[in-house]
Amino acid sequence: AIPFLVGCPACLRNFLNLFCELSCSPNQSLFINVTSMTEIDGNMAVDAIDFFILLVPGAKSYRDWFSFIGQKADLGFPGSPYSISFKSNVPESSGIELMNISSYSCGDTSLGCSCGDCPASPFCSDAEPPPPHRMDSCSISIGSLEVTCLELSLGILYIVFIAGFFGWSSFYGRRESRRRALIKKPLLDSINDGESSSVLQKDKERLLKMQEMVPVESNMVQFSSVQGYFSSFYRSYGLWIARNATWVLCSSLAIVLLLCLGLLRFEVETRPEKLWVGPGSKAAEEKQFFDSHLAPFYRIEQLILATVPEVEGGRQPSIVTDRNIQLLFELQRKVDGIRVNFSGKMVSLADICLKPLGNDCATQSILQYYKMDPDNYNMYGGVTHAEYCFQHYTSADTCLSAFKAPLDPSTALGEFSRNNYSEASAFVVTYPVNNAMDDSTNGNRMALAWEKAFIQLAKEELLPSAQSNNLTLSFSSESSIEEELKRESTADVVTIIVSYLVMFAYISITLGDPPGSSTFYISSKVLLGLAGVLIVMLSVLGSVGFFSAIGIKSTLIIMEVIPFLVLAVGVDNMCILVHAVKRQPSDMSLEERISSALVEVGPSITLASLSEVLAFAVGAFIPMPACRVFSMFAALAILLDFLLQVTTFVALIVFDFTRAENNRVDCLPCMKINSPGASDEVSHQRDPGLLVRYMKDIHARILGHWAVKIFVVAVFVAFSLASIALCTRIEAGLEQQIVLPQDSYLQGYFNNVSEYLRVGPPLYFVVKDYNYSSLSSHTDKLCSISHCDANSLLNEISRASSTPESSYIAKPAASWLDDFLVWLSPEAFGCCRKFINGTYCPPDDQPPCCSPDEGPCGLGGICEDCTTCFLQSDLKNGRPSTEQFREKLPWFLKALPSADCAKGGHGAYTSSVDLHGYESGAIHASEFRTYHTPLNKQGDYVNSMRAAREFSSRVSSSLKMDIFPYSVFYIFFEQYLDIWRVALMNIATALGAIFVVFLVVTSSLWSSVIILIVLAMIVVDLMGVMALLNIQLNAVSVVNLVMSIGIAVEFCVHIIQAFLVCPGDRSQRMQGALITMGASVFSGITLTKLCGVLVLFFARSEIFVVYYFQMYLALVLIGFLHGLVLLPVLLSLFGPPPRNMVVEKRQENTPASSQQS
Repeated sequence: AIPFLVGCPACLRNFLNLFCELSCSPNQSLFINVTSMTEIDGNMAVDAIDFFILLVPGAKSYRDWFSFIGQKADLGFPGSPYSISFKSNVPESSGIELMNISSYSCGDTSLGCSCGDCPASPFCSDAEPPPPHRMDSCSISIGSLEVTCLELSLGILYIVFIAGFFGWSSFYGRRESRRRALIKKPLLDSINDGESSSVLQKDKERLLKMQEMVPVESNMVQFSSVQGYFSSFYRSYGLWIARNATWVLCSSLAIVLLLCLGLLRFEVETRPEKLWVGPGSKAAEEKQFFDSHLAPFYRIEQLILATVPEVEGGRQPSIVTDRNIQLLFELQRKVDGIRVNFSGKMVSLADICLKPLGNDCATQSILQYYKMDPDNYNMYGGVTHAEYCFQHYTSADTCLSAFKAPLDPSTALGEFSRNNYSEASAFVVTYPVNNAMDDSTNGNRMALAWEKAFIQLAKEELLPSAQSNNLTLSFSSESSIEEELKRESTADVVTIIVSYLVMFAYISITLGDPPGSSTFYISSKVLLGLAGVLIVMLSVLGSVGFFSAIGIKSTLIIMEVIPFLVLAVGVDNMCILVHAVKRQPSDMSLEERISSALVEVGPSITLASLSEVLAFAVGAFIPMPACRVFSMFAALAILLDFLLQVTTFVALIVFDFTRAENNRVDCLPCMKINSPGASDEVSHQRDPGLLVRYMKDIHARILGHWAVKIFVVAVFVAFSLASIALCTRIEAGLEQQIVLPQDSYLQGYFNNVSEYLRVGPPLYFVVKDYNYSSLSSHTDKLCSISHCDANSLLNEISRASSTPESSYIAKPAASWLDDFLVWLSPEAFGCCRKFINGTYCPPDDQPPCCSPDEGPCGLGGICEDCTTCFLQSDLKNGRPSTEQFREKLPWFLKALPSADCAKGGHGAYTSSVDLHGYESGAIHASEFRTYHTPLNKQGDYVNSMRAAREFSSRVSSSLKMDIFPYSVFYIFFEQYLDIWRVALMNIATALGAIFVVFLVVTSSLWSSVIILIVLAMIVVDLMGVMALLNIQLNAVSVVNLVMSIGIAVEFCVHIIQAFLVCPGDRSQRMQGALITMGASVFSGITLTKLCGVLVLFFARSEIFVVYYFQMYLALVLIGFLHGLVLLPVLLSLFGPPPRNMVVEKRQENTPASSQQS
């Protein structure tokens, strides 16, 4: 026990005084009462005593200490030869008195107790406690309602906005009414009072017809210089491509197919550290430092065996029973029996497991209390022995594990309260397996092969065995997540294909005439729709092929999202192009119709595509690899799709319209229908469709009402402000259960981890360049034993563990430095010893001083001349000199722990210190190990990492030393520390890029600001929906948010472009834009994507349901409402002036000019 007390001199003195009084006090009979005797070799010996003692006021945890030192040890083993029961109450009339000797307080600063041993010491209590984790929140109570400051501010802002908007709208409405009255008055005055109502009605109809004719015939569009260039280019280009359709088709396809050759080098990146950790990542650098200087964190294979509640919703019974332990032995036997053939060698767990001491695996299981041997179960006392070890795992030799180290029951049991381990309802079995920095090494490949066999065994044999005993079993291996993610990537292939087929079917229908037409087999566009879908796929394959050729790997997000994104964008362009050609007068030649259609819609398609390409291209500068690679692939795919749309697809339109005019059947163009009425029937395709009539007669008219405009603006602004408030509730992270297939065995495992585990992941505080020189103060700044600084690293960790709810640190750290200094101390006389020749001498209970085959160890033998390494006078304040430290540290790290000296560093600290170059007086890397508190949610992981970094930063600044925290999960969760910054930077750059492109192309700051506002509102509203649906912020949702901007451009840019070129006042131009482009936007974007998105509801993976179905559905609905409801209203209220000029010459209206579709 002495080595444990060296760090607290007051405790050591009290302990020595206690046993001195017990052994040789002349007044023993006054406070000791013998309660039991036993016969040994014919002699009577004391077997148990009562020790009456006066407790020191303020003593804490004394019962555990008295229980430990009062245990009776077996003959020949360290410890008390008889049982000692410590009592503080004296029976009346017994003549016994309480032992009352002077004791020393641990708060006596002259004795230099550590803060870890004596936190009540004035020297330690004066230290400033660690600040709790700050939560930046502000709330205000209004009666019983509590609102945040942000919500209150947004509410006030909305009230001010509504008041100002209503005031402006009232003034503007009265002014418009007066202006219209002044325009109508002269016309009405010219009508004679005696005219009949029929004549008046005819004049009004004639007036309205003239007003409709004037804008068409007396105005022409005046483009900006860039738009003018686009218009002139597309006019010439349309004529040229119509005449050279075959050459354009073949050459454009050849270029894309050439890019697709890069698919020969196609690879998918599935390693999480390569997906989520960017170059220069702090966590990646720290992991590299830890792995290279200390040791890579071991691989973890785990089983969780748990009981089932006897009644639904009831408490689970204890799993610590004879039957369950016997079952655990049977499961362990099967795991030990796994054999895997690797390169001709049969690999078992013993070949790959972590072995810190000797040849036994460091398996974390309660079976270690029986040395992993079922034969020891009954010999040790069955269940009773396990329950005994739960309380004495650090002291009882029979409780030591097979690998000669104590086993903390909290790591092997689950679901218990405080230290009531016997109430545990789960066994947690952990197999630490050796890990290597390079995954390609034979060691890791052997481990991978064994892990696959382990999972197969768990599924086929272990799980049925547990279920037959009315228990549950969950399991996992180090490679499980990656393997399940690979399976998840193919789990919904059918769902994705069906989604694309549904969109293709809708495209084929919407591009042609309604199915009810008698010539539907001629006017349908099935082949054209199929060709359009193939063009989309070619653009995606070309993008992937190009980047694969230059060595950039694809990701699962790219494979799942980009085809949908490009199809969503491409379908819109297909519908707009086909509908524009159909709107042209029928008496024009096909070449002229193609040219006019491209002049009409080419600039808006170019503007939308350039905006989307640039919006994604700027994402290539984002540090997170998954987002960066997605942005690069998406930008090139959309660019290729645009180029193919204006080349290949336009050429296909030429062929398809030529086929229809020649009365050839769609899908079977070789068949020609010789029907005299077929051509006339086909010409009806230019009549206005149902959607066009809806936009003209219903949608545009409703939005034209002044009250509707005010209502629309008020509602949309309210929802946007509410979404801003809701955004603060979005949590960062990505729950593992969502990423995995719903039928994955890991679903139950992660649920059980959250429910049962009572200890979190290991946490290491790594110290760089520790100067152990006697001239340096670094030692006292790190240690926590006597004479260490009150604000030392280990004392600060101990204090932080007292507030685990904010620090996420579960317990004080295991310190190699403290144990080394104690091990060196002459007071720990069984630890640091040397032979006469100066070489290391182990404790008396270890070879060569004692052979295990010789029975109990005694004094004498070859180690009888060993002496302590140092006298007290050799040390300065208990600290070694630089040379002493340098010489004895390797001894300590090789010293085996045992009963005589439990402070040996081998095993516990073998990889805690980097000895490379330590001879220079500095240890380049060392770690102090503790544990995080149980982390059950993604937010817990993020907050624990943030708290550990804040703690290390504060301590590093205070001690002027380089210290950083490390845990195995940090590299995966670092992305969430600044995921909001990444998301906002992506969104801002995308919006800024679109604004710049729109401003340059249109030369209209007015319209550029309007589209920027609408796009920003779409993104904000989508984030508000994320908060309502509890969708977390992560790389997938960030990609979706950036993608939403690209798709939102399609909802808006065509409407605002049509508004710019339409004549009349704002309301008339708004209605004209909806009539011209509203139907194409509604059918080409909204309905198409709605059909494809609804299919995703049936996906097997929850990530598809949450991040693709829910977010895409919200995007489609929000984009539709903003693009076809809010944007037209804003344009009718605040829209820019028209791009037209009056022409004096008037042309007569011809029937052909009025044929619109």
